Amino acid sequence: MSKGPEISSAEDLGESATISADAYTSVEYARAERDKLWRKVWQQVGRIEEIPEVGNYLAYEIHDDSIIIVRTAVDSIKAYHNVCPHRGRRLVDIPEGAKQGCGRKTAFTCGFHGWRFNLEGENTHIPHKDDWCGTLTPENTRLGEVKVDTWGGWVWINMDPKSESLQEYLDPAAGLLDPFELQNMRYRWRKWGIFDCNWKVAMEAFNETYHVATTHPEFNKYGEFRGWARAQGKHSNIGYEAPKSMDQNQAGKLRVGTGADPRLSTAEMQMYTWTKANTNTTQTMVDAAQRLKDELPEGTPAGEVLMHWLKTARADDAARGVVWPVVDPAHVGKSGTAWQIFPNFQIGHAVNNALCYSARPYGDDPNKCIFEAAVYELFPKGQEPKTEWTFSPATEEAWCYVLGQDFSNMAAVQKGMKSAGFKGTKPNPYMERSTVNLHFNLAKYMGTGAPRKLK
Repeated sequence: MSKGPEISSAEDLGESATISADAYTSVEYARAERDKLWRKVWQQVGRIEEIPEVGNYLAYEIHDDSIIIVRTAVDSIKAYHNVCPHRGRRLVDIPEGAKQGCGRKTAFTCGFHGWRFNLEGENTHIPHKDDWCGTLTPENTRLGEVKVDTWGGWVWINMDPKSESLQEYLDPAAGLLDPFELQNMRYRWRKWGIFDCNWKVAMEAFNETYHVATTHPEFNKYGEFRGWARAQGKHSNIGYEAPKSMDQNQAGKLRVGTGADPRLSTAEMQMYTWTKANTNTTQTMVDAAQRLKDELPEGTPAGEVLMHWLKTARADDAARGVVWPVVDPAHVGKSGTAWQIFPNFQIGHAVNNALCYSARPYGDDPNKCIFEAAVYELFPKGQEPKTEWTFSPATEEAWCYVLGQDFSNMAAVQKGMKSAGFKGTKPNPYMERSTVNLHFNLAKYMGTGAPRKLK
């Protein structure tokens, strides 16, 4: 793995830098990530509501490791290495073509020799145990435990017993996102696929707004989508620059359109977003936007359009039992539109919906990854839709038009990085700072040189 002159601190991330292609294309680098990165970091593995009852479990894979996450009591979740301590057979098999294993059990039984374990990881049955002449103990026959915790409605695991707590790890992202009450949202849809790019290429396709004008040109008619990116320790966040005359909600996802009549452009942008992106808004928001032309007079300033739109949509949702959290507009502006949780989870938050991405290695192949995306929303209690993870190839037909535009970049970037003429990425120091921050922190785990200053 190549090294270069290091950027010495997070404050230097505003300088122009270049990132070696090795981090994206090297098989050696991909294999080293298993021990140096993935076995050391907190990883989001699912939602709490996916394991609501005692015995419900998820099985999560990353490189050579497989982890069982199981609800052991009404208020307790535990995680174990998915391996029998006898001969190493996996206890739970993930079905071919599935993103993860899931189900409900009262105990885990090894299909090889019948060793059995209760939900607390304790060994409860070993055939012919006397043959070991007393050398088998509760300690050396129990399942290997993995650290597990919850935040934001998600379950997180860490294979490093010496790691910091999840709360320490997530700082300052958790504190800035807590007011959005993400734990109250539920899946509207969720999809996954095996994509032809490195997991970092996949994450970096969404961690900046610099690409919007070119990759998604249809949005240009609704205003300028220039955005900022800030390093936040291990993590980063991005947001839109809001005109000084506008409410700071404009720095988040709930944006009004520009042009001669923001009532009409907002309605048009919302309908386009709903039908072509299938995310970043809700049916309530779309419907409220369509009424703007009838509820506000022509010539209403954009700022007033925004506030009326938010007020009426909030009231519409409240009438059907959906209560948005109240978040100060200044905090909305500060939190931005999305957070990149190191190393591989992006939370695109708003007060009433969220779009989240994650990507992880596909074995040791640096040219492939397991990509996941899910849209979350607030629903009336008891009316949450029933959803499953749907396998979806990286096509517009399987996802939607806008995400298909993003996906077209990913495989092309992976191919281009292998070119003899490519000397490394050159992220925009202002708008793509999240990419530099990812590699700045990745270098600390990998023991390589951080992104080099661009000469």
